[in-house]
Amino acid sequence: MSIIGWLILGLIAGFIASQIVNKSGEGLLLDIVLGIIGSMVGGFLFTSLGAAPVTGLNIYSMFVAVVGAVVVLVLYHAVIGRRSLR
Repeated sequence: MSIIGWLILGLIAGFIASQIVNKSGEGLLLDIVLGIIGSMVGGFLFTSLGAAPVTGLNIYSMFVAVVGAVVVLVLYHAVIGRRSLR
């Protein structure tokens, strides 16, 4: 997949995951970064479970990326929340 494809997939997945986790976006750049990292995490998780990883710019890959981005975003908020308690 091209760089543009990863950016588009990351932006959409990061935005959807942000809406699921905390009902607001994290900002354009952070949504893209979390979405791209999330698609990698989702691909790893799905491969570990015996399913196909991200295969391109399609609905299945979007699902995998969103699941991974939700995991990354929950971990991100756990780390940020812990820092604010100090």
